[in-house]
Amino acid sequence: MMPVKIPPLPLTGGCQCGRVRYEIRAVPAMFYLCHCTECQRQTSSAFGESLRCEPASVAVTGGMHTTRRVAENGSVRLGDFCPDCGVRILHRSEGDPGRLNVKAGTLDDAAWLVPAGHIWTRSKQAFVTIGEDELAYRQGPEDGGSAMKARWRQMLGIEGE
Repeated sequence: MMPVKIPPLPLTGGCQCGRVRYEIRAVPAMFYLCHCTECQRQTSSAFGESLRCEPASVAVTGGMHTTRRVAENGSVRLGDFCPDCGVRILHRSEGDPGRLNVKAGTLDDAAWLVPAGHIWTRSKQAFVTIGEDELAYRQGPEDGGSAMKARWRQMLGIEGE
């Protein structure tokens, strides 16, 4: 397990054109990679990078538009993006106000990130290698992400709580 050194708060980021900016004012709950086909499509890449944050700790400036889709499990997923350049900034679940993911590729400095786990690996790209010591779930984690959150805290060197 690789240790992670989080930069000083707030973490900052934004879209490609600069219209939308944000600050994350508290330590994120976890960072993970999602290999589902929806994340692959949305990012035009092999996976999506999700930095789970407490919604009250994220301050956004600039107006965003929202997309809506029904996930495989029936929940409604919302994606917030810049209406000018189209970069997705956030995703969340309708009816779950405590769940907010910042798309980590939009951070001004993402070089410090190391995933605590991988989800939806059943659809991962063949060239992506996941180490035997990494947490990996064929679908979404049945524990709601508890093991990934605990691993993230270990990676950050945060004990207890």
